[in-house]
Amino acid sequence: MKPDHLFTAGWRVFFLAAGLWAVFAVAVWVFWLGIHAFGGMAGLGVAMAPHLWHAHEMVFGYAAAALGGFFLTAVPNWTGAKDAPERFVMIVAGLWLAGRLAVWLSGVLPMALVAVIDLAFLPVLGAKVLTQLLARPKAQNMLFLLLLAMVWAGNLMVHLEWLGLARTEAQGLTGGLLAICAMIAALGGRVTPAFTRNAMLRQGRMDRLPASHDLLDKAGIALAILTALAALAGLPAALTGGLAVLAGIAAAGRLAGWRGLHLLGQPILWSLHLGYAMLALGLMLWGLSQFGLGSQTAALHVLAIGAVGGMTLAVMSRAALGHSGRALVAPRLVALAYVLMPVAVALRWAGSQWMGGFYYTGVLASGVIWCVAFTLYLVALWPIFFGPRADPGGAGRRVTQ
Repeated sequence: MKPDHLFTAGWRVFFLAAGLWAVFAVAVWVFWLGIHAFGGMAGLGVAMAPHLWHAHEMVFGYAAAALGGFFLTAVPNWTGAKDAPERFVMIVAGLWLAGRLAVWLSGVLPMALVAVIDLAFLPVLGAKVLTQLLARPKAQNMLFLLLLAMVWAGNLMVHLEWLGLARTEAQGLTGGLLAICAMIAALGGRVTPAFTRNAMLRQGRMDRLPASHDLLDKAGIALAILTALAALAGLPAALTGGLAVLAGIAAAGRLAGWRGLHLLGQPILWSLHLGYAMLALGLMLWGLSQFGLGSQTAALHVLAIGAVGGMTLAVMSRAALGHSGRALVAPRLVALAYVLMPVAVALRWAGSQWMGGFYYTGVLASGVIWCVAFTLYLVALWPIFFGPRADPGGAGRRVTQ
């Protein structure tokens, strides 16, 4: 299939890249871990430990690609600004890919060069987002520039340790992940109830519509951001954990008012609710782990797989369908991918929580299921990424359903 349309919109190339990297990076990790599970020895050829490469690439590779596609698509809709031109989309996509290749080749490249290349993507993306947001500046939208800067700061902290200049690798990885979770608290908290309300109204339901409470919404977003900032700053575990527990409770409170159970027959909608539920659960579990209650690694994977993986899968597939002029109905393969994500979460959580003989079984099975889920996503949406709109006359229409 010809790539004639691939760079015409940010969602096309970045949502494709996110899916491909989700499969490749986890498949490499599963392959390496599988060799060790059976008593073998192998390396990846990267400069850092394989588990650190895996963590870095899921946060600053996969999730960053999803953010790139989302912001290049959503911000023009928010502000009425012009879409990024094809040349810019090609350049910023090239920067993202260059970062992935640089980290992959870190075993042979100077680490300073790896850092420069890998850190280039988000500032260029952020600069474009800033110019588009200035067309109609609003505080709730400008906030996302702070969150992008926090994600970038987390990546910088990782590279500083890889360069031998600081001891901030763990802070950077955890803080970067939590900054992305704060994005979900803000963005997911905006689109999930709105899309649910619209769907219920189309069905003729006028009562018991999704309800949002301003104070709870603000608290949920602020607490998620403060949790990420505390993690990046390396504040005491008790403080950071307490903020995370409160952020998780606030997220659960917000979710309870969004009427998710009314739309169980619509995967394109309940997948958003499920991703947000994983955010609430993951924040609470991670917060409790800071007090010695449960495995920190297990809780982080509830956030990474369930909240970040689940919510980005839901948003990317929905945006791809809507912005390509197709009906907002999840293809069967994509709906199956949604179902597989909580299974991957449960297995990965159990593998780290119980450790012992179940560790390799849980982690490897979770990784395989993750790869299957994103392969289904790619197979179902591949023609959409490369093909024209289904309704060429509606190319300028906003997707608000």
